[in-house]
Amino acid sequence: MGSGIEKEGNITLDEEVVHQNPMLAMIVDKESQLKEILVEYVGTKLNNEEVTVNMIAEVLAAEFPEFVFAFAEENFLRGYQLGIDDADKLHAGIAEETTGNGE
Repeated sequence: MGSGIEKEGNITLDEEVVHQNPMLAMIVDKESQLKEILVEYVGTKLNNEEVTVNMIAEVLAAEFPEFVFAFAEENFLRGYQLGIDDADKLHAGIAEETTGNGE
């Protein structure tokens, strides 16, 4: 990871490192017709032969923001619901331990 800060044997990661997603740096292979269209379009737009997932996301955000927004909103809502479900399960587990019914 490289840009973490080391303190007494423990590595503390700065915010930039924590939020990096290695999948965004992946070069996209033209495995399907849609990927081929996207890679060609983004490569031409950015004048780059090697197109990454991040490049495609950036171009989509600029040129098709309603799609990116809808996709991000759905992802956020699913993650938020998962967090609520996890909190409910945790709360139920604590209640069982407290009442002794969890045996």
